[in-house]
Amino acid sequence: MTFTSRPHDLLWLSSADALLNIQEAWVASQWHTGLPVVVRRDVNDNADIPVGVRGMKREQRAAGWVNAEAISRVVTPEMLADRERLLHSPFVSQPPVQAAILLTTFAWPWLWGITGSTGYALATEIPVLHAESDLDVIIRAPQPLTHDELSQWQAQVKKLPCRADTQVETPFGAFALNEWLREGRVLLKTASGPQLTATPWHREP
Repeated sequence: MTFTSRPHDLLWLSSADALLNIQEAWVASQWHTGLPVVVRRDVNDNADIPVGVRGMKREQRAAGWVNAEAISRVVTPEMLADRERLLHSPFVSQPPVQAAILLTTFAWPWLWGITGSTGYALATEIPVLHAESDLDVIIRAPQPLTHDELSQWQAQVKKLPCRADTQVETPFGAFALNEWLREGRVLLKTASGPQLTATPWHREP
């Protein structure tokens, strides 16, 4: 199958042995094909897809790789931000889900989605959320966005009923929105490591 991986996409795999190069022992006892793995940022010589595995405990995170042929299902952050999906979630009363519902009431000029523990809970219906959970969101920005446009988003985020962190995804990596608005330069997360830049929509030499 042809698959273009994007960080934060949730992937379900066709078999347990589809996970490659996993070192952590807890994965064998806690992960199964009914649970998704999440695409992360990395690259190897085999063009495998870099993924992370989530355990039952907060500190249990494992990095591995999968081949595209092993993917049976994909859920993107944008799919999780669908208003009807949020309204019918078993976690609709939780502050992060309420916050996401509020964000859907605006006609934003970009695509955005839900990541992190809120995204995992929405995709799996596993109760990993609690009253103090954050909302992690990503804005897809293939073209440069202005300071004013992003400030309007951030102004609404500050009014939400929980803490929310926004990552902005450019063709070259992702950066923290609050850092961009505050500093005018950011630590851009890329597949080859972080890069400090004032031009996150342009590849630097």
